Amino acid sequence: MLALSRFLVLALVFTLGLVLVSSSWAGPVKVFILCGQSNMEGKGSVKHLEQLLADPATAKPYHHLRNEKGWVERDDVFIKYNDDRGQGKLGLGYGTPSDRFGPELEFGHVVGNAFNEKVLIIKCAWGGRALAVRFRPPSSGKGDYTQRDRETKELVPLPDETYGEAYRDTIRIVKDSLVNIDKLVPDYNPNEGYELSGFVFFQGFNDIIDAKKMEEYGPNLANLVRDVRRDLNAPHLPFVIGELGQQGVEPEKRYAEKHFKFRQIQADVAQLPEFNGTVRFVKTSPFVVSNEDSFDGGYHYYGRADTFFQIGHAFGAAMVEMAQSSKKKSPSMR
Repeated sequence: MLALSRFLVLALVFTLGLVLVSSSWAGPVKVFILCGQSNMEGKGSVKHLEQLLADPATAKPYHHLRNEKGWVERDDVFIKYNDDRGQGKLGLGYGTPSDRFGPELEFGHVVGNAFNEKVLIIKCAWGGRALAVRFRPPSSGKGDYTQRDRETKELVPLPDETYGEAYRDTIRIVKDSLVNIDKLVPDYNPNEGYELSGFVFFQGFNDIIDAKKMEEYGPNLANLVRDVRRDLNAPHLPFVIGELGQQGVEPEKRYAEKHFKFRQIQADVAQLPEFNGTVRFVKTSPFVVSNEDSFDGGYHYYGRADTFFQIGHAFGAAMVEMAQSSKKKSPSMR
């Protein structure tokens, strides 16, 4: 009889444990979209990350990324990268090239720790894409840019289909992912569904290097926020604008005016009255380390793992704040 009682107690404890585990992930899947060009693709060096972990003086912030079995893959955060760059549990392996990582890594840990629900990150990123051209939102209309004809070497108008190509691909990938979310999130419960919880846009290099593209960046960025919300049927979707901070807090003197102007354009869009409380400008320049080892020449935040880690953390922290406050509005749930 005593043995039976002990068995019943153990069975009850085990059952309660299952209930607690399952309930900890109850509710709609939180879906976050990370979008941009090469910095969002991810250029953080895994080699540098290994160096940071090997040094007791720098290892502490990164301990959660690796355990005795190797690099950690989360059981509650999942990712899909473009059409063909991979999908699965969040961990390393979702940068470009494959020995790199982007903001998605620490972003996923921040939001995964903040919410009880499972998380899906949909990452849409391609290098060399300007907001004025390939990311151009529909509300901005067709642009009037040119390219050099390969045969005649003369300047000719860009083909109409070039405008908005990356924007359309982003919307398509997001919608396709949501239609097939049961293939991306294990044990997906259609009765609980999903919730579009945030969009991060980290882009700008191909616009800052062209005066004309830079001049129209503000209106294009504001239209991007509006159009993404409209096309995803998420009118209050929290939106993070990642600062183009490649040059750091104090850019080179010859580039400083241009960089400060561009950053102000990005910040001003976040301050538009219509975006009050739902769009956040997040600085990345404070995380630039320019006087130590570089892992990508002078490009992409020097390819430093510590920089991309901190950028991802900052994006995640801002998104958590907005996503939590947006519950008072009308979240987009399916």
